[in-house]
Amino acid sequence: MHVDTRIESIDVKLAKLNAELTTYQQRLARMRDGPGKSAIKSKALKVLQQRKLYESQRDQLQQQSWNMEQAGMLQDNLKNTMTTVEAMKTTTKELKKQYGKVNIDKIEKLQDEMADLMDMGNEIQESISRSYDVPEDVDEAELDAELEALGDEVEMGMGEGEMEGMPSFMVDQSVPPTFVDEPPEHGKVKEAAG
Repeated sequence: MHVDTRIESIDVKLAKLNAELTTYQQRLARMRDGPGKSAIKSKALKVLQQRKLYESQRDQLQQQSWNMEQAGMLQDNLKNTMTTVEAMKTTTKELKKQYGKVNIDKIEKLQDEMADLMDMGNEIQESISRSYDVPEDVDEAELDAELEALGDEVEMGMGEGEMEGMPSFMVDQSVPPTFVDEPPEHGKVKEAAG
């Protein structure tokens, strides 16, 4: 019989004994002293003794149940601990296998090769981006003087053969302007269409 079932059975017995005691107490309260009251009192004392025995037995069973629960929890904890330890052993074994395949020297050599390749790539980029037609040591004073001279030429107005907004050195005099449909005939001036 399971301990908890036995405890429930004792609780049922205790409930019956308590009901019987309540009945005896009510009867004793209404009776006068005498042999009848003494007989009921004697029965009530026996029921009370039985109740105390059952309560004691119930307490012992409850303590046993508690001890069994603790033992079960301890056993479960031990199983969980063993499972954890086994998992740790397996993981450690696998990690050792995997790390055993890793060669630190090869990794460092690979990193050095990558660094060399990156340096080579940077050198190539620097070489490709080098400018060929502009000297590296340009005199800024000379550039400023040229810009100032261009500015003076624009301010002075258009020179001969200049187009509007374009300096004379940029106009090709031998080629007719792009907006003319026919080349000019020498000696004839066309009148503007009205």
